[in-house]
Amino acid sequence: MSANITLITLCVADIAKATRFYETLGFVKSNRASQDDVSFLRAGGVVLALWGREAQIEDAKADALWTGNGGIVVAQNVASEAEVDAVMATAEGAGARILKQAAETFWSGYNGYFADPDGNLWEIAFNPHWGLDEQGHIKLPE
Repeated sequence: MSANITLITLCVADIAKATRFYETLGFVKSNRASQDDVSFLRAGGVVLALWGREAQIEDAKADALWTGNGGIVVAQNVASEAEVDAVMATAEGAGARILKQAAETFWSGYNGYFADPDGNLWEIAFNPHWGLDEQGHIKLPE
């Protein structure tokens, strides 16, 4: 059995609003899989799910454990510094709050951070040490 992440769920307050935000960023909603109380969007090799926070807490029985964000950051690696800047600008235009303007990093890359309208954290990064394949998936060095 291989270890693969197939789906990332972000807990949101308003599924329709969050869906519009992510569609503005270029994610494509599956109309057949999505329902009023959950949206499923294509996100490269994984699926991005948008679901109500209270529904997720109830489903996972996590009310005693999950009292905050949980320290999760979703990252999108792109092919250039200019693409980082473009994604950050698109996110800000769609309603994201910029937490860290894109800049050079200590690891010789370039990244920025934003929070979506529900406070989920995203890093947009260009890593010159990792390439991307034709589908935009990271090619980790051996």
